[in-house]
Amino acid sequence: MKELLFVMFFAPSFFLADAGLADINRALSSGNADALGQYFDSSVEVSVLDQENVYTKAQAVQIVKQFFAKNAPRSFAQVHQGVSKGSDSEYCIGNLSTANGSFRVYLYMKVTGTNYLIQELRFDQE
Repeated sequence: MKELLFVMFFAPSFFLADAGLADINRALSSGNADALGQYFDSSVEVSVLDQENVYTKAQAVQIVKQFFAKNAPRSFAQVHQGVSKGSDSEYCIGNLSTANGSFRVYLYMKVTGTNYLIQELRFDQE
């Protein structure tokens, strides 16, 4: 009975959390900077190749839009994901295939309940 109650109360939060990461992966795959920007924190560290800086949410969306305009995404494949010891942050590493080659993408996110807030986003040439 306890197991059933656990599943009934906590399982929906696991599915919602996975939905947030799935939305982030879809935004990367489709090159949708606005959809990705919905998950940005108020300030985000963005690194595109050798250019790295901390931007406001709006500025970060513009930087990512410029990157996607120069490198039209074809697909994104998540290859690794992990959770911090305290389960308050998560990271995701994946490969972004674009019209101009492949990029390794690193995401560092703060997780509050079912909400993901991207703190850091990196695009490195493979």
